[in-house]
Amino acid sequence: MSDRNIYKSIANACSSGKKLLAVLIDPEKFELADSAAFLRSLPAETTHLFIGGSSVKDNKTGELVAEFKLYTAKPLVLFPGDVNQLTPNADALLFLSLISGNNPEYLIGQQVKAVSILRTMKLEVIPTGYILIDGGKESAVARISGTSAISQEDKQRIIDLAKAAELSGKRLVYLEAGSGALYPVRPDIISAVKNELNIPLIVGGGIRTKEQLSAAYHAGADMIVMGTAFETN
Repeated sequence: MSDRNIYKSIANACSSGKKLLAVLIDPEKFELADSAAFLRSLPAETTHLFIGGSSVKDNKTGELVAEFKLYTAKPLVLFPGDVNQLTPNADALLFLSLISGNNPEYLIGQQVKAVSILRTMKLEVIPTGYILIDGGKESAVARISGTSAISQEDKQRIIDLAKAAELSGKRLVYLEAGSGALYPVRPDIISAVKNELNIPLIVGGGIRTKEQLSAAYHAGADMIVMGTAFETN
């Protein structure tokens, strides 16, 4: 853990109009030996590194965080699919609640299980409303959580979920089209959600090109998360 206040830096960037770029690394798909070269290859615009996946074996997340600490000073933020991915060496944790699904295990169950672990760590915990949106294919999140992604045609429900997240005390809202999505969250949805929120908005899934990145930023995303594009190239 570092002494940095990760949430404060994100909120300040949001307030000042600075756009953020996080690269998501799944420990199950990453070779530790590639760490130094991978980190050197990232674009200069990268501001954060998210680490986690829908299903990761014990210790892999901790090993990856420890290895990355040797080569980068960028904030390392946990993006865990379950409590087994918690590790004390990261800088912060997105405390995710899958508010778009009706499975209590991922709405509050995993969070309760995490409490006893988090008591032993000094991680900065950032409550995050996580909304899974249809990206054209079933995502690992949908499969493992047993929940369905929300159709992008159901824009008002997405807006209402995002606002409900803010009103219930979440400090971030994350619109996720899923890893390997065929298409990202539409700009008009991003814009409509952003207009309702007074907290930072994160958007990820299906963003692979500079044009898609620019469109999401222009629509109002404060932070973009990219993963598959870096896994494949």
